[in-house]
Order: sequence, then C-alpha cells, then structure tokens
Amino acid sequence: MEGGGGTLSEIYQSAKKLLMRAQDGIERLERLENSTSSGGLDSPELSFVVKKDISQVLSLCADMDRLWRSVQAKPQRDLWRRKVELVAEEAGSLKESLDRYFARNQRRMKEAQERAELLGRANGDSAHVLRIFDEEAQAMQSVHNSKRMLADSISTGAAILSKYSEQRERLKVFLIV
Repeated sequence: MEGGGGTLSEIYQSAKKLLMRAQDGIERLERLENSTSSGGLDSPELSFVVKKDISQVLSLCADMDRLWRSVQAKPQRDLWRRKVELVAEEAGSLKESLDRYFARNQRRMKEAQERAELLGRANGDSAHVLRIFDEEAQAMQSVHNSKRMLADSISTGAAILSKYSEQRERLKVFLIV
C-alpha cells in the first residue's frame, strides 16, 4: 500500500496520489492505442500497474470507509463520508475506462487474427506465417490471462487483509470494553 498512512487524512492522500497515477496511466494507454491505430500497441506492464493502482485505491476506500465512521463531529464525518464516496466513484470510473480499453484491445486482436486467417486462405503459401501468428496470439492471450489472474489474486489478498484488519479492530474494541 503506497504511503502506508494510518490516519484518515494520510490514507486519503495516498488514495488521491494513486488515483492520479492511474488516471495518467490510462491516458498513456489511450495515447499508445491512438498513436498506433493501425496495429494497436498494447503495453501489458502499464495496464497491469494501472489495474493494481485501482485495486489499491479500492482497498484504501474500504479502510477510509471504516475510519470516517469513527469521526466524532458530525460535520466532519459527513465531509469525510462524501470525500470517500467521491474517491470510490472516481476509482470505479477509472476501472470502467480500463475495462473498455481491455475490450477494445481484445477486439483488435481478434480482428487481426481473422484478417490473418482470411489472408491465409487467399494465399495458400502463408500457412507458415499464420501458424506463427496463431502461436504468438496464443502466447499473448496466455500472458494476458495470467496477468488478469495475478491481479485478481492480489485484489483478493488485499480484500482479505482489509477484512482481517476490520476484525482485529472489532476484537480490540471488545477486549477494551
């Protein structure tokens, strides 16, 4: 978790930094996509980092959601509740943008594969080229699937750790009382 802050304000600042970094990453992915509109260059590392940042923001939102409820003054509590909601909405919006990017990328890969198949049928001699393309497309798909599974595992682990933290806090309250 970036920043590792313990107070609501520190966690909020960390979440805002991660949101800005994720937004910048999505913009860079879209620029890459638009600059190579004929081929569509994908940056797997960048898309993985953006997805990880969004997952971290969502985890921080869970922490902030727990913390804003403990603020004593009602006006401050309402202000923090709204801030946390806005961060969560922005993270959700960025997640949707990234999902749309992945869908466009998948569509481009499928179209390229279909184009290669059509060209392979038109040129009987291009079976070797088509086989190489198929193997590379399968490898890219395998890497993409592995990245997605790894990101999902990280998200699941973060959620589990967040729940453990909540349970620890509850147990502390019970032990104190």
